[in-house]
Amino acid sequence: MNLPECQLHGWARIHEPLKLPEKLWQRRNRLRRMLGRRRRYLYNLFSEIFEFHGESSNIRPLPLHGIERGDFVRVRSKKEIRGTLNWWNQTKGCAFTEEMWEYCGTVHCVFKRVDYFLDERDMGLKRCKRLVLLEGVHCKGTRDFGECDRNCFFFWRDEWLERVSS
Repeated sequence: MNLPECQLHGWARIHEPLKLPEKLWQRRNRLRRMLGRRRRYLYNLFSEIFEFHGESSNIRPLPLHGIERGDFVRVRSKKEIRGTLNWWNQTKGCAFTEEMWEYCGTVHCVFKRVDYFLDERDMGLKRCKRLVLLEGVHCKGTRDFGECDRNCFFFWRDEWLERVSS
């Protein structure tokens, strides 16, 4: 079938990579770097503005340099944890999810400290401080999406935990 009047006249070039002059690529990369720095600046600025410290904000963090695998910790009460969370239910970038509230007031054994983790959103290795995993405390799914079979551990900030004497 011969279609000389086809409206898709650029169809043959659709799979070719975009060819821009070198100057435009340099300008594009410089703009991306500049916006990246500004984005970090704006994020830091707004996170300070929206940081909410309730009446329990004077919670002393658990010193993690002395915590070892096998130590017992108690998850603080809902009131104490709410005092450490900001507008987005986060403490220093670590979110306290809805599924974690059921563990408030319970005692658990520390499984391990977390220094690095793989962020599956961008497949990057992230460095973190003052996070621990607790034995037997993992996600079973969310209210919105239903049950999940992955059994991912929750990340617990030391502000949300208190040491229990053995």
